[in-house]
Amino acid sequence: MTEFGSTAQEPTVPGPRRTQRLGAYAVVLRDGSVLLTKISPSGYPVGFWALPGGGVDHGESPHDAVRRELYEETGLTAASVRLVDIHSLRVIDHGRDDAYEDYHGVHVLYAVTVEPEVEPRVVEVDGTTDEVAWVPLTDVATLSTLPVVDYVLERLADYTP
Repeated sequence: MTEFGSTAQEPTVPGPRRTQRLGAYAVVLRDGSVLLTKISPSGYPVGFWALPGGGVDHGESPHDAVRRELYEETGLTAASVRLVDIHSLRVIDHGRDDAYEDYHGVHVLYAVTVEPEVEPRVVEVDGTTDEVAWVPLTDVATLSTLPVVDYVLERLADYTP
């Protein structure tokens, strides 16, 4: 523990490459479905479903990043954006290029509304998304999803307005 009270622990396995990534992600719901994107061969892990979103660029706010990523991956423009949660994930395992990696992802989650009459489509050419779809909440468990998707669905199951 540092003087600032960090609970972070040093890796127990010597030598993994340490990576930290800040991402902003959109939780977009409509008629019992959630908007998901499928990771393309240029992304990682290939074929998994994720929330629309991605890395926050240097100097960019997470709020601006979620709007940009939503458009790039789905062609949709955010009508409203509201911060709802932060998800943190740490994985020590073999990464994208099979190198041993100590990965720490911090995911800023936003509830986002979009125009109801506009259908999603992938806009970014050669990006990390190759498909976008409205997936019924009851069907998400049948897909290979990133842990942040599971985290959001668990929170939605516990949510009562």
